[in-house]
Amino acid sequence: MNGPEYQQDVTFDFSRRERLGFPEIVYGESKSIDQLQRILQQCRDHQHPVLISRCQAEKAAYLEGGEYDDVARTWLWQASPPVLRPGKVAVLSGGTADAPIVAECSNVLRFLGLKTKSFQDVGVASVQRFLHHLPELAAFDVLIVVAGFEGALASVVAGQCPQPVIGVPTSVGYGVALNGNAALNAMLSSCANGLMVMNVDNGVGAALAAGRILKLRQ
Repeated sequence: MNGPEYQQDVTFDFSRRERLGFPEIVYGESKSIDQLQRILQQCRDHQHPVLISRCQAEKAAYLEGGEYDDVARTWLWQASPPVLRPGKVAVLSGGTADAPIVAECSNVLRFLGLKTKSFQDVGVASVQRFLHHLPELAAFDVLIVVAGFEGALASVVAGQCPQPVIGVPTSVGYGVALNGNAALNAMLSSCANGLMVMNVDNGVGAALAAGRILKLRQ
């Protein structure tokens, strides 16, 4: 790598955007403030945008020049706005308790240059809330469904909408919800054919999956 010598524990993947169509996203939860600062310096030296996911507020306070979303726990720095890409992605959630994952997913989509809109609190406990949005949802190319408890919303959406549907089980729920495992298993065993499923609370993965799908349409 040209330029300053960096400690090898924080070598950023600058070729990922050219190789895969999207830049590296840094998982911040288990990294130290020093590591995050060094990653950020690498990106600034290359004028390369960086988004840090699962970044705790106490760490974000030591990162300069970017934007922190305390709901999504994402920290963003970019030298210029991303180039807008074709395609629109809707992010639906079962309830307001799923808001952190919705925000994480939405922020990553915008980071990728994709248009997105969220439809929150449209869970199956009052399924008419989701059905009310069906005409508007028809205009979106990919649907991401974020839901905890039994995760049933993903099956309902995949059974009603023809677009690619990506389910994100969340760790929201009591007792036997088992920190999202009940929702994960329900989505994996869904009878709505073609439903794609991410790991628990993985809003980043869902956004990147949507980006891959839309890249095929360019």
